[in-house]
Amino acid sequence: MNKKILCAVTAVSMALTMTACSGKDGSSDENNGNTLSIMGKKSDLAKSYMTSIFEQYEKSSGVKLKIISVEDADYEDEAAKRIKEGTLPDVFLHFNNSDLNRFDVEKNFCYLNDEKWVSELTDSAKEYCLDSSGDLLGLPFWESSVSGCYYNKTILNDLGLDTATTQAEFDMLCQALADIGYTPICWPADGCSWMLQFGLDPIFADDPSTLEKINKNEITYADIPEVKDMTEWIYDAAKNGWFGSDYKKTGWDDISPALSSGNAVMTFIWDTWFYTDFKPDKYTVDDFALMPVFMDTADNGTYEGGNLNMMMVNKNSQKADKAKEFLAFCADADNYNIAFDGISTVSCFKNQTTNIQSQMVTDEKNSIDEYERVSTASTRIIGYSADETAKIFNKMFVGDISVDECINLMDENRINAAHSQGIKGF
Repeated sequence: MNKKILCAVTAVSMALTMTACSGKDGSSDENNGNTLSIMGKKSDLAKSYMTSIFEQYEKSSGVKLKIISVEDADYEDEAAKRIKEGTLPDVFLHFNNSDLNRFDVEKNFCYLNDEKWVSELTDSAKEYCLDSSGDLLGLPFWESSVSGCYYNKTILNDLGLDTATTQAEFDMLCQALADIGYTPICWPADGCSWMLQFGLDPIFADDPSTLEKINKNEITYADIPEVKDMTEWIYDAAKNGWFGSDYKKTGWDDISPALSSGNAVMTFIWDTWFYTDFKPDKYTVDDFALMPVFMDTADNGTYEGGNLNMMMVNKNSQKADKAKEFLAFCADADNYNIAFDGISTVSCFKNQTTNIQSQMVTDEKNSIDEYERVSTASTRIIGYSADETAKIFNKMFVGDISVDECINLMDENRINAAHSQGIKGF
């Protein structure tokens, strides 16, 4: 979900390396004992911190990295194909989301619980990379963020309005802003889908038994009262004008103008967005602050921790030990601090010192520590699709379906996706 401006010089250098090392399908002598293969999405591999760690490792170890760069839209299918053919690379990059269910993780990837670098991870980064049994699936080498409700503190101060600490207070704040003529929440319904998972996270993060039951197809969304609470809250918020009049036509490129102009006061997003996509106008980054997201599923609100790209090790590779050595190199403070120098990110490593952390986040450290949940809906609900869920909500927004029908369609979509993935019980 996070975006970062790339280092052009390094990216070009890496592009040349990738061209030299691999063809369209990453073909080269994979049996070369001094070569290690790494596969990831094209856009992910081009991140400046990724190209930096690759170059550092090659210079330090003398091992040649064979970078297999796959077009983003083709990545999951290409991974499934390679697993079926037995041509999975030594190191495989993936987010800990429901797509992993396609790949039989236990059969194909190493658990990394006993690696020496585990103690180097922050608690939230480690938790993100655990499976439902508590096994560590990969090294989280990525930019991180804190998602929450980012608000214009200057506007609130000028109006004499307080921030919210409970759902009731948040609802009163939204109504007060709407009555004055502001758009309380910039809700980008046109093509954006992450907002919904923030409301779902507390339901499943706070009650693992509910997550287990829905993933065993023993219950549905329709059986969970909090899901209806959230759906009704979103429906009512839209109807009450809390998303403004143009939210159905508001997309990614419209969030910044809405906030920087002051037309909208709040949005549900992550801190790194302010350093990669926000364009100052009447208001700048310094005018914004952070409070929890409220969507009627957690009375004191919630924050979502970062979604992290993991480096996973192919269990069946003859070079699994060498792949683990590469991960250990990446988890060394001397190396990751070079890679993440100047990158705007919440620390994934305890000794990460060269990254930049948002003042908005550091100011709310105590609140975040108390109310942050690991990203749960998009990563651990089998069959969950953010894009498809957003499309279903958009049908509700235009009046094609009711709240109950929205929830039923969410269930239908999730169950069909789980069935197509061959998940037992669906």
